[in-house]
Amino acid sequence: MARDPGPAGARRALGRLVEAVLASRGEANGVFDILAVLQAQDGEEVQEAVRACSRLFGALLERGELFVGQLPPEDVVLAGSQGATRKYKVWMRHRYQSCCNRLLELLAHHSFQVKELALETLMKFVQLEGAHPLEKPKWEDNYLFPRELFKSVVRGLLSPEDDSSLLLSHFREYLEYDDIRYHTMQAATDTVARVTDQHLEVSPTFWNNTFSLLSAVSLPPREPDVCNFYVKRAAEPSDKWKVAHLKEHRKAFQAMWLGFLKHKLPLGLYKKVLVIMHDSILPHLAQPTLMIDFLTSAYDVGGAVSLLALNGLFILIHKHNLEYPDFYRKLYGLLEPSIFHVKYRARFFHLVDLFLSSSHLPAYLVAAFAKRLSHLALTAPPEALLMVLPFICNLLRRHPACRVLVHRPSGPELDADPYDPTEADPAKSRALESSLWELQTLQQHYHPEVSRAASAINQALSVPEVSIAPLLELTAYEIFERDLKKKRPEPVPLEFIPPQGLLGRRDSLCTQLFTLS
Repeated sequence: MARDPGPAGARRALGRLVEAVLASRGEANGVFDILAVLQAQDGEEVQEAVRACSRLFGALLERGELFVGQLPPEDVVLAGSQGATRKYKVWMRHRYQSCCNRLLELLAHHSFQVKELALETLMKFVQLEGAHPLEKPKWEDNYLFPRELFKSVVRGLLSPEDDSSLLLSHFREYLEYDDIRYHTMQAATDTVARVTDQHLEVSPTFWNNTFSLLSAVSLPPREPDVCNFYVKRAAEPSDKWKVAHLKEHRKAFQAMWLGFLKHKLPLGLYKKVLVIMHDSILPHLAQPTLMIDFLTSAYDVGGAVSLLALNGLFILIHKHNLEYPDFYRKLYGLLEPSIFHVKYRARFFHLVDLFLSSSHLPAYLVAAFAKRLSHLALTAPPEALLMVLPFICNLLRRHPACRVLVHRPSGPELDADPYDPTEADPAKSRALESSLWELQTLQQHYHPEVSRAASAINQALSVPEVSIAPLLELTAYEIFERDLKKKRPEPVPLEFIPPQGLLGRRDSLCTQLFTLS
């Protein structure tokens, strides 16, 4: 093909070729010239070729000029005695296959514009193949979807070498369609299984790309909402189609996440999964209890991972009757000095407040948590203390049996405190035999608000609890800004007569003597 220089010339030349191929089957060899430009090095020329392929093969799919059925080898058909129309359709179907393969390769192109255009073109072909299937239905009302082409698209998005986050953010638009979302879940499950079977060690890039795709999948809340299909059909959706039932979507969603989480993932990815587990994963699973092993294993890891696993465990315990014998013991073990400095402090204390809200908890357990928090409060920053001190007071309000910790006149001396802070079992910590002397110590804190909060135990505790919700996200910056906005009192006069100098009248005399000398 003789091409004019520059993208504009390429556009005109490719346009003429597309019109010629669509106008006459005798010009079919022009397809080779169009496909050749897909191999060009210049990104703008490649984009023009992709647009030309989109026009050409989109029109051929709508016209029904591609072979329908299991595609036979090209050389066998051309050498046979079949009719010219059949040979043309088989030959053009092979060219269409070559075009799709090249578009899949372009998903890894260095130019994002090329990748984005290739993805849009492939999704256009998915839509057209669904409306004009290239396979024969096996029975009446058979649901046909171009699964193989779509699997290849998803496989290209989940690259083990390149970060596909930008391209996946563009693909997220297609997940609003129920059929695309359903087949994405199936294709992602298949891709994860294939990659992990082929490689002993999978790259973190692949896991990050997979998580970006999986976390973008969100199911509709009700069955009637499953009716928005990307592939438009003349007939109404049949009840026989699995894609039309929310129950099948939940099964696919569950298989996708279980297939992903059963593998060894990078630690940072575990944290990302746990952050969305309680509101984006568990509510949509067909059987949420299948996440018990994953969440309990994460809870046993310790540190920030255990903190994040609390949300999911709370849902399983509260709504699905999960029994976890050592739950409170491990929750008690998470109370360390670092808990006031972690990123997820607000979420952690919100959940601890929920777990300790039951009035049926034994007094020794609540006393152990109150004592442990009081002990940690001695070295906590002011912004954490303003949340922890009301938290401890709320525990005493809920459990009157623990008020002995602040109403023990002959409390133990500091060097004879029976509480053992190194004991991992709250039942053996002897917290109920101790007292909250730490709160009395904090009444001498340098920050006036902390001192005022610690002094709450000096009065009778009110029946309604103090809400700690506004204090969970409190930061040192906010406290500082709040202190700056406070109105300062007027300066207090310290002398009746304002001083005229350091030595009063002698200052002027000393100055004269110094000048004369």
